[in-house]
Amino acid sequence: MAEIVPTILTADLNAYRRLYESFNTFTKRVQVDICDGVFTPTLTIDESNLWWSQGWAACDLHMMVMNPSRHLPAILKLKPHLCIFHAETNENLLPIFQTLKANNIQAGVAILKQTFPKKIEPYLKAADHCLIFSGKLGQMGGKADMLQIEKVPIIKSINPNLEIGWDGGANLENVRELAHSDIDVINVGSAIATAVNQAETYKALTVEAEKQGVLI
Repeated sequence: MAEIVPTILTADLNAYRRLYESFNTFTKRVQVDICDGVFTPTLTIDESNLWWSQGWAACDLHMMVMNPSRHLPAILKLKPHLCIFHAETNENLLPIFQTLKANNIQAGVAILKQTFPKKIEPYLKAADHCLIFSGKLGQMGGKADMLQIEKVPIIKSINPNLEIGWDGGANLENVRELAHSDIDVINVGSAIATAVNQAETYKALTVEAEKQGVLI
């Protein structure tokens, strides 16, 4: 069964706090997007300014950054549940994965639309999580490229134990198809963050993802 994970993408620390506190009332897992303004066209809050209280939802970090090692010291202090770096960065991610795991942080690799899974096979074998990125870097509210689902069986053939995530354009219209495509985690940004009732929207997405039978 796919897990719905609300996503936070903001340059405003007050907005981050409001969203996290809201999300924490109805979910046990949240993803925070960090953009460096280099790998992405936009800049968000810096991971060194993040915080969360004990008892809050588990936090995943999606690091859309060009130089992962520069961000590693702050991440190790935060100790997120999972930290995801992009395969398309300027650095070799394998030593970074080793460091994360040595500090009890799960290691994730994200792949952009143009990246074919076979080309990053060493990363997929070493990681705990692979994020299929279907959106626009540093932006919410994009349209999902459902053709990216075709990467799922390729990724599974390389590492059947990987948790597979989806990021980009997930909503009530497509979440059922995503959930029935061997995807484990569906990150949802604007569909939840901009909803009038975030908790009810999260519940509706979860119910839709759990539906069985033929897609109509």
